[in-house]
Formats: sequence, structure tokens, C-alpha cells
Amino acid sequence: MPIPTEPIGSIPRPPELVAGMQQFATGRLSRDQFARLQDAAIRDTIRRFEATESPVITDGEQAKPSFATYPIHGLTNLAPDGVTIPFADGHVRQLPRLTAGPFRYQTYADGYVANARALAHVPVKQSVIAASALSLVYPQDGIRGYPREAFLSDLLREAETDIRRCLAQGAHVVQLDFTEGRLAVKLDPSKRLLKSFVDLNNQVLQRFTAEERQRIGVHTCPGGDRDSTHSADVDYADLLPTLFELQVTNFYIQCASETDRGKALRLMKQHVKPGQRLFVGVIDPIDPRVETPEEVRDRVFEAAEYIPLDRLGTTDDCGFAPFSDDTSTDRETAFAKIRARVAGTALAARALRA
Repeated sequence: MPIPTEPIGSIPRPPELVAGMQQFATGRLSRDQFARLQDAAIRDTIRRFEATESPVITDGEQAKPSFATYPIHGLTNLAPDGVTIPFADGHVRQLPRLTAGPFRYQTYADGYVANARALAHVPVKQSVIAASALSLVYPQDGIRGYPREAFLSDLLREAETDIRRCLAQGAHVVQLDFTEGRLAVKLDPSKRLLKSFVDLNNQVLQRFTAEERQRIGVHTCPGGDRDSTHSADVDYADLLPTLFELQVTNFYIQCASETDRGKALRLMKQHVKPGQRLFVGVIDPIDPRVETPEEVRDRVFEAAEYIPLDRLGTTDDCGFAPFSDDTSTDRETAFAKIRARVAGTALAARALRA
């Protein structure tokens, strides 16, 4: 049997779509013109994704403004001055701040699934933002007339709905993006923040049956934006024991770019729970050099020393452009890396099962 391999989510947008987003935001492009640019990018992404022979694809998140804020983009009860996320190279991303209740999603991800499945010939997975990330939009000093408890009730319902609608639309897997997990340890070394994030996400996951959770996963990485990270200096020993408390089946774990991959794999082996599958990162999206299939094969061999083959899969460390304006990696490089992952995983599977 082959070793399963899946992408994380985002693919760099074509230059004309990046320019179109800026023009649409300033009123120089109509909504219909912008929609046509998005549709063209999705069609091209799916065509090129399938050409890599990836057994599972995404739409490249071409229509998402960002992996984090797509559900609330365009809401009128938001201010721009929310929580800031600093990256190692000095640049900062900033979340919006909720100014009034109730909290509602503007966009659910099932629409992305439907559009992609209408064009694709292979299974389509869908990334959704974890409830823990969106919990950060609620201000620390609260909102008059809308207590945090009411906000969390609304958030849990909306996060559940997002996942459930994607499953109903036929997503192969729904993946929770949980980049804030490793960051939480950096912000709070006591790990209380991390544990609160895991608890919040589990309150969503507990609303699904064990069978439904077979099609739900979680992705963790130290961030990947403009060729920089926000928490790569956090030891996996401080994250993984708590991460595996999440009540999902599939874990997509950044590993290729780890300075000590052997240590990371040992920790995975030590803390993974029965019934959980590990998709180990074998491609580094931040590295501009395209890995060879043989390099990927050898990384799979390394992972197989720690993880049983029937619980091992491969993935990319992160999406290639989680934020829509990230042009640090071009589309050609991204698809070349994906081809290497697919080919290298197949090489390893043939050798390990010979």
C-alpha cells in the first residue's frame, strides 16, 4: 500500500490575482472582475495541482484573504487594532478586534470545497481556522453587553458549523490550522494558554462522532510567512504532549525544517496516541531550494524509524502562502516542491514495502 501524502493548504496566488486584490480593495476593480480573477486562479491551481499527481489536493486557498481571517473578512463589527503576531524577521501580522456582538462568520469554507470539487478529479481537503485562533479577536477588556461567555458560545457554534458544512460538502479531510499552538508556548511558557487553546478546540471536536473525527485533522507549525516564522525557537517537547490531546485522527506536523528532526520524531513517537495518524513534514516551503525526490525519500526513511508505516503519512511543513499578499515563494517553486513530495513518498513506499 502507498504511504498517504497530503498538502497543507495554500499555494502562492498568481501575480494578477495579488494585484487584483489590491485594486478591488481600493475600488479600482469591480466585484465581478475580481471574482473572475479568483475563478481563473482556482482553475489553474487545481489543474497544476493534479499535474503533480498528488492524490489529495486543495484549491490553494486562492479565494481566501488569509488562512486566519477568511470567516470574518468583511464583518462590520471589527476594528483593525487587534492582537499582533511578531515574526523573527521583524514583520508583524495583526488580527482584527471584535467591537460588538454577536459573533458570526461571514464566510464558511464549504463554498471553497464545492467550487474545488466541481473542477477536481481527485479528493479535495479543506483547511479551516481553529476556534482558538479566532478567540483572540475578543478584547481583553471585554465588550459591554456581550460577555466573553456569550462570545465563546457563539464561536464554538460557528467553528462547528464551518467544519460540519465542509464534511457535508464532501471534503476528504477538514484540517484545523493551529499555528497558534506553538506560539502560545512562546507567549506563556507555563503552557496554560496552550492548554486553554486545546480545551477550546476540543469543545468543538467533541460535537462530532468518532467516525466524523476520522476525517478531521490538525496542522501545527511555527508559522510560515514571508520566509519567516514566529515560534521556531519553541521546543517541540513543550508542545507535542499537549497537542496530542486534541481529539482528531490526523496530525500534520512541521518537521523538515526542524534543526533536530530526530528529536522531533522521537517526541512524536513518545506522545502520539493510539488511533492517531502522523503526517510528517518532508518539504520546507520557506527554503527556496526545491528538494529532490531522493531527499524526500530519505526523510520518509528517517520518519519510518520512529512511526509505524500504517500510521505514517507525509506533508509539507506549512502552506506556501497562508496570507494572500505573501509573494516570497512563486507558484512554480511551490508546485515543484509538491511534485518532489509526491515522488519521494512513492519512492520510499516502494522501498519500505519491498
